[in-house]
Amino acid sequence: MKLADKISRGERPFVVAGPCSAESEQQVMSICKEVAQNSSVKLLRAGIWKPRTRPNSFEGLGEIALPWLVNAGKATNLPTTTEVANKKHVEAALKAGIDVLWIGARTTVNPFAVQEIADALKGIEIPVMIKNPINPDLQLWLGAFERFEQAGITDLTAIHRGFSVYKHAKYRNVPSWQIPIALKEERPDLPIICDPSHITGRRDLLLEVSQKAMDLNFEGLMIETHPNPDEAWSDAAQQVTGDGLKDILSQLVLRSVEVSEDLQGMMKELRTKISVLDDRIFEILGARMELSEEVGQLKRENSLTILQQDHWKQVIDSRIENRGDYRLTQQFVRQLMDAIHQESIRHQTKVMNTKKQSS
Repeated sequence: MKLADKISRGERPFVVAGPCSAESEQQVMSICKEVAQNSSVKLLRAGIWKPRTRPNSFEGLGEIALPWLVNAGKATNLPTTTEVANKKHVEAALKAGIDVLWIGARTTVNPFAVQEIADALKGIEIPVMIKNPINPDLQLWLGAFERFEQAGITDLTAIHRGFSVYKHAKYRNVPSWQIPIALKEERPDLPIICDPSHITGRRDLLLEVSQKAMDLNFEGLMIETHPNPDEAWSDAAQQVTGDGLKDILSQLVLRSVEVSEDLQGMMKELRTKISVLDDRIFEILGARMELSEEVGQLKRENSLTILQQDHWKQVIDSRIENRGDYRLTQQFVRQLMDAIHQESIRHQTKVMNTKKQSS
């Protein structure tokens, strides 16, 4: 059976665990043996090559560490996986006996690198897991899967690890859950594993993000584990011990996707009411855009710019200040108003740039 099928059809969550980086043979073996005692752990991971932002950061021990991971897999009777970023990595990993390959976010963002790896795997049956690109580009993520499929690799799994932003207040990589949800809509055949370690960058948030992934019906989790996380050579703050992993998994609440007939009736009634409200929302938005076009006409006739910055600031400040009246978060209000504003600008631009009919 394909790995993707095992992930999709098996008991949730399918857990991938192991150190961010392989640091020594003893380190890899000890943590892999420890996490393997948890029945949810189905795949062992370790970073062999580490693509780092700065050149003087620890970039992995390379090929010398491959046998450590392979031997840990044999000792625990579990398959192994590591990240590959080029043809040379692929060849070394296959030669060492790695069972599953994964493509990192920094590689997924580069179609040339993805194609090189796909070409290197032509004619080889091996599971491949693909992390989202570092930027929130669904088409780029989809394109990576398509490149491997065109090379004959069909045992594919998605890994959601969040998206890079500059100095986010909470996350190392913002989850932007709408992107993996959109991936699932486009490719319902692909199982999705969440990587809360890279999303959070902090071990104290791992449970929160893992639970969110389970509530969104993701099939699995990839959680970095280390015998002594605070002393890890890379990404120390986001790794947990074997006991830490056990604690996270024990607290997860797994909810069913199956709906009983009685519940279906109650949900249908509520969803019908929601649909009526949604229709009203879109009717109101349509009416609002008609008024925006009238505003655009006035601006055109009086040679005014479309964007009136002071007025827009007053609108935003007022909506955010009153968000509590509607039980909405500040983030949602801001995103909604920005979307409405952009659509309003589009309507006004159409009006203002329409050529006058000659008499």
